[in-house]
Amino acid sequence: QLQLVESGGGFVQPGGSLRLSCLVSGTLDYYAIGWFRHAPWHEREGVSCITSRGGSTNSADSVKGRFTIYRDNSKNTVYLQMNSLKPEDTAVYYCARTFELGDYVCYQSPRTPWGQGTQVTVSS
Repeated sequence: QLQLVESGGGFVQPGGSLRLSCLVSGTLDYYAIGWFRHAPWHEREGVSCITSRGGSTNSADSVKGRFTIYRDNSKNTVYLQMNSLKPEDTAVYYCARTFELGDYVCYQSPRTPWGQGTQVTVSS
């Protein structure tokens, strides 16, 4: 069974940066991967996803221009570079396998169970 482990969260001041990592067991080349987040009193939401060969990404409007998703298949890892962080980005961040249509589009819909996630706290 595919397993994904998130890391890289922490505490950062507004305007700061963090890079999250999603280490995937198995051969990453086959899977589209997405990042999701769950903030208190909010529903879990999709943040960004990337197709299996990295040809396409899809991001929520709230993070466009600030967050970048990318992958290194040789390291079985998908990253989420988060810049210009805001307090409203505070959440537990999760990664999961998602759906894709070839290498053209990925969908921010999870198809694997949630892991433990990694906490991101943005506060002054």
